[in-house]
Amino acid sequence: MYLLHHLLDQRSVDPERLALVDGARRLTFGQFAASVERTAAKLFDAGVARGDRVAILLPKSLEECAAIFAISRAGGVFVPINAALKPAQVRHIIEDCGARVLISAPELLSGLENACPALIEVALADARPDTPAPASRAIGEDLAAILYTSGSTGRPKGVMLSHRNLLAGARIVRTYLGINPSDRILSILPFSFDYGLNQLLTAVEQGALLVLASFRFGDELVRKLVEHEITGLAGVPTMWSVLTRAAPSLPRTPLPRLRYITNSGGAVPSATVAKLQELLPTTAIFLMYGLTEAFRSTYLPPDQVAIRPTSIGKAIPECEVFPLTADGRRAKPGEPGILVHRGPTVSLGYWNRPEDTAQVLRRNPFNDAVTGGDIVCWSGDLVTEDEEGYLYFVAREDGMIKSAGFRISPTEVEEVLMATGAFKHVAVIGVKDEWVGQKVHAIAVAQEPDLDTKTVLAQAARHLPTHMMPARIELVEALPATPNGKVDYQTLKRERGQ
Repeated sequence: MYLLHHLLDQRSVDPERLALVDGARRLTFGQFAASVERTAAKLFDAGVARGDRVAILLPKSLEECAAIFAISRAGGVFVPINAALKPAQVRHIIEDCGARVLISAPELLSGLENACPALIEVALADARPDTPAPASRAIGEDLAAILYTSGSTGRPKGVMLSHRNLLAGARIVRTYLGINPSDRILSILPFSFDYGLNQLLTAVEQGALLVLASFRFGDELVRKLVEHEITGLAGVPTMWSVLTRAAPSLPRTPLPRLRYITNSGGAVPSATVAKLQELLPTTAIFLMYGLTEAFRSTYLPPDQVAIRPTSIGKAIPECEVFPLTADGRRAKPGEPGILVHRGPTVSLGYWNRPEDTAQVLRRNPFNDAVTGGDIVCWSGDLVTEDEEGYLYFVAREDGMIKSAGFRISPTEVEEVLMATGAFKHVAVIGVKDEWVGQKVHAIAVAQEPDLDTKTVLAQAARHLPTHMMPARIELVEALPATPNGKVDYQTLKRERGQ
């Protein structure tokens, strides 16, 4: 039985070896393990039992890292919540997953008074507890984490990941990126994001150093790469745009230790990839594609980036992917089809949403029950495959907006805008943007002709995090409708060149 927290039990890792850096604070692997044990004991004392959900509302920090492993150690299910979310969104996640305990700090709880379950804080300590939590009785197939992600409709859904899912993801990514104990990984992505979480698990699995960081300006990021002698960096498309266009120090700053960079959260524009190759000639670039419901699906090796820069590559190790047509055929080369993912990273589905789960997780159409049929993941993304087996992203089948690595539900934004009382109707779509992939764009019918949209946006900003805010609100006299009376989103997109 090997569970997520067992990654910290590796006897080959020197307990004095540095594991985590968080600004001026440091944790060795021994201190990290002790903090996990002490927090797990507090969770056990709070009554956390096998399968109980424990929400984590903390900024990226040593405490958040310890909380993730401690919840696994106590037999619970961790639910990391992005600290940038507004109280109503945090409340939804806590209530939706039925969290029994919240790991947070009092200063983060404003607006959550009635939704907050039992509260505990992480114990960062050098010593193990006097009375440790009993060994977890979970097995690898058990639920380990719920990561909340927005779909094209409705409120955020919780993607359920087992211990085996998470450990397979760490093992697979470590394999093709060649991550080893000498690596020093810069962690920018939040742990509520599947690839951000994967970086933590992969670093611990390999005994590598993880440096927790954030940045506002490109040169600030460059300084962190130099200061910490970073060897591996992952980011979303907007980060690569900042690094290539708004970091004047990068062209004159040698980065000989930066072994690889890789993307998540959407395709990196070809022009940005070319600029990265120019600025970082000795750094390997791995382009990747994935979705939370199956983690990573494909990657493009560095030696193929210049040859086919628009490709999302081939299947990651241990997995199989293929495009499937609407009539159930394996798509021919050049023929669009829905990307289907098969392998150990396919999730357990959506928390408490069997109908939504049934849409995404289905029986393998090419492997029936007689021959040991399995479950595969329908990505909802249209792709094509060339004669050599390389895949190319075409479009998202649904209306979800992907901006700066975030998956944004148009419905959730529409609800907030309608709640202002300023509009008769609102529709939200994504419009192409070279910096963030897509911008959130609102199209609305105003209640009054002289509406000040800036005032409305200021109201919405009290309820939406920055990444979900519309870049602007476009006022129209009426929204196009389909024959059954629904808003015709396809027409809205087509009229705006999307």
